[in-house]
Amino acid sequence: MADEKTPDEGEESTTEVDATEKGPEDTKTEAETDTEVVATESAEDYDVETKPEAEKAEKETSVVKLAAIAGLVLVLALGGLTGWLGYRAYESRQAEDLRNLFLQVGRQGALNLTTINHETAEADVQRVLDSSTGTFYDDFQKRADPFIQVVKQAQSKSEGNITEAGLEASDDNEGRVLVAVTVNTTNAGAPEQQPRSWRMRITVQKTGDNEAKVSNVEFVP
Repeated sequence: MADEKTPDEGEESTTEVDATEKGPEDTKTEAETDTEVVATESAEDYDVETKPEAEKAEKETSVVKLAAIAGLVLVLALGGLTGWLGYRAYESRQAEDLRNLFLQVGRQGALNLTTINHETAEADVQRVLDSSTGTFYDDFQKRADPFIQVVKQAQSKSEGNITEAGLEASDDNEGRVLVAVTVNTTNAGAPEQQPRSWRMRITVQKTGDNEAKVSNVEFVP
C-alpha cells in the first residue's frame, strides 16, 4: 500500500544505537539489583551487631584480668600477713619459754642453797656449783670445803621449801627471780629450831640453748 509508512532510516539507527550503547552494568535485572541492596544492608547490620559484642567480650576479658590480679594481690597479702603473725607468735613463744626457764632455774637455785644434809654434803655442794656460773660460782667454790666441814661437824640438816617465786625482770640474756623460801634446820644435840623464812633475789644468766645458771644471790628483807 502506498499509505503505509516505513521507519525512517534515522529512527532505525537511533534505536539500534540506544540498544548497543548500554553496557553490562546498565542491563542488570531488577533481581540482581535487589540482591546487591540486601547484601549491602546485611553487611551493615552485621557490622553494627558485632561491634557491641566485641566490645562486650573485651570488657569481660578486662574484668577477668582485674579479678585475677586482685586475687593474686590478696593471696600475697594474706601470705605475708600469715608469715608475719607466725613469726610474731614464734617470738612470743620463745620469750615466754625463756622467762619460764629463768624462773625455774631461780627456784631450783634457792632449793639447792637451802637443802644441805651432812650425810650428803659433798654432793649437795656440787649440785650448787653445777647450777652456778660467773662470780657466784667462783665465790662459792672458794668457800665449798670449809662449808662442808662445818655442816659435817654440826651434823646439820636443812631443807628448803619454796613458798613463792616470781620473775622480777628479764631480757634476752638474764633474769632476776624473787624467791620466798622457808627453811627447816636441825643440828645434832641442839633443840629443834623454828622454821626460818628467807627472801632471795637470784640472778639467772643464760648459758646456752635452753640452759641457764645462777650468777648471783642476794638476801633481801
